[in-house]
Amino acid sequence: MTEHPPRIVSVDSPQQVAQALRSQQRSIVVFAGYSGMGYEDEAAMRAQVQAVLAKFDPRRTTVSSGATAAGIGAVYELAKRLGFTTVGIVSSLAQNENEPLANDVDQVFHVKDDQWGGYLPGTTTLSPTSQAIVSSGDVFIGIGGGNAARDELLEAKRLNKPVTFIPADMNHRVAREKAAAKGEPAPTDFRGAAHLALHQALND
Repeated sequence: MTEHPPRIVSVDSPQQVAQALRSQQRSIVVFAGYSGMGYEDEAAMRAQVQAVLAKFDPRRTTVSSGATAAGIGAVYELAKRLGFTTVGIVSSLAQNENEPLANDVDQVFHVKDDQWGGYLPGTTTLSPTSQAIVSSGDVFIGIGGGNAARDELLEAKRLNKPVTFIPADMNHRVAREKAAAKGEPAPTDFRGAAHLALHQALND
């Protein structure tokens, strides 16, 4: 477990994140997935993370994700137990909205951004946060995931970076509650936006 608060770095551009991480001369393994939506089977997600981490050398690898505590943020605890260095890359909105950071993240980059990630509206250009994640990462692991995870994984694949996608349901109760709060019909498919897009892309 981390015994000190993370080092917080606020940056104005995605390039600053990539430069900082490249200077460490370590391979960056990025985990993408659900955050606030959580996982229907969290134990399975944690087991999948552990199986992936077992393939990498903690002495030469940094584990990266979205810095916040929810959902896929469990990767930080699991990575630190195995001796990995950890980093979080997240929108400046997290700082503005006092979003709790995950325990066991060594360094957090707050990227100046007015959205949480994914493509900019109406475009196929990644937001600054997602640009920072994709440009700094070497290997990408998706475990379920919504729109931002989908967009980042697709962009990583477009850039010919190794991408693995593991299907996983979002938390069914949370999904129903969020739909009801928006006045939307209860969802019947809990596989997340990344599922269909990545299944197609990785099998083309």
